[in-house]
Amino acid sequence: MKRTLIIGATSNPSRYAYLAAQKLRNYGHPIILVGRKKGSALGEEIHLEKTNWEDVDTVTLYINPSHQPEYYDYIVSLNPKRVIFNPGTENPDFKNILLAKNIIPIEGCTLVMLSIGQY
Repeated sequence: MKRTLIIGATSNPSRYAYLAAQKLRNYGHPIILVGRKKGSALGEEIHLEKTNWEDVDTVTLYINPSHQPEYYDYIVSLNPKRVIFNPGTENPDFKNILLAKNIIPIEGCTLVMLSIGQY
């Protein structure tokens, strides 16, 4: 199972970040939720602070590229194997930073990847 950090997590069940959290959990992947607003989703706290979590395999992004620079150093410091840029989060500058740190950037959709067995 791949421990996944969701950045842009939300308590709103109609948002893709919430649906991804739900589906990741249904597939047995442990989740960590980080968001811009305090709350909870699926019984998990949405963290506002950038905690140094251990054993993060994947970071999946649900935040606009204009908000991503404040997370660059944080994500790199977690040393995940990959970062998924969900639709609307694509960011060539961050992609290049990740490649330089040997972190795999993936432009894809977490929900689709799970559905087709490519997560």
